[in-house]
Amino acid sequence: MLLAVSFALLDSVNVLLIGIIVAIAAFLPRGGKYGLIATLLILGDWLGVFLLCLVVMVIFDGLDDLVQQFLDSPVFGIVLIVVGVISFIATKLSKGDGNTEMIERFLAPVRKPSFITVVAGFILGLIQSATSAPFYAGLAVLSAGDFSVAVRYGGLVIYASLALSLPTIVAFLVGWVRAYPDSPVGVMFEKAGHNRTALAKWAGYLVAIILTVMGAIALV
Repeated sequence: MLLAVSFALLDSVNVLLIGIIVAIAAFLPRGGKYGLIATLLILGDWLGVFLLCLVVMVIFDGLDDLVQQFLDSPVFGIVLIVVGVISFIATKLSKGDGNTEMIERFLAPVRKPSFITVVAGFILGLIQSATSAPFYAGLAVLSAGDFSVAVRYGGLVIYASLALSLPTIVAFLVGWVRAYPDSPVGVMFEKAGHNRTALAKWAGYLVAIILTVMGAIALV
């Protein structure tokens, strides 16, 4: 279970969603409905992640012992290492903030709170999880674990919530900064805003290194 939680937390390093949340706070006036927009966006993202969790869990459960055999084999560790190395190289070669164009596309439907805001979040959640190796690895561990059906599928609520933990924390911090811009947290966020590209790169490096280390441990 702890291993599944670790993968879910890795999946929470969602630079795209975090970038959109920060961008929303930047263009909205002080009296704007940032809190409601951020809540609807994260809710939609959570629904997208949770739905994909259900689909993937059903598929993994249908594979019977194949998932457990994969986790027990050296292939699992090798795959994690390969994904980690590729992620590291891709982050190293990336120029600028590769998410800028995508962020701009999602800003239009989330400028004011509406059902479209939830839909935009839902699409983000699907994109986030469908393209995340830690997402699949964590669900594979959860599916292969010696847990009851109720625990496995009920645990998906927690799994999806953990996958949104970092963006949710950032959303709360951004809300605090909007209310108290001169606070230490506000100053910290202002400095972070001037180094957004570097922070995105370091986030990519961190995930890549952790995946590589976890793959190496799996091989031991």
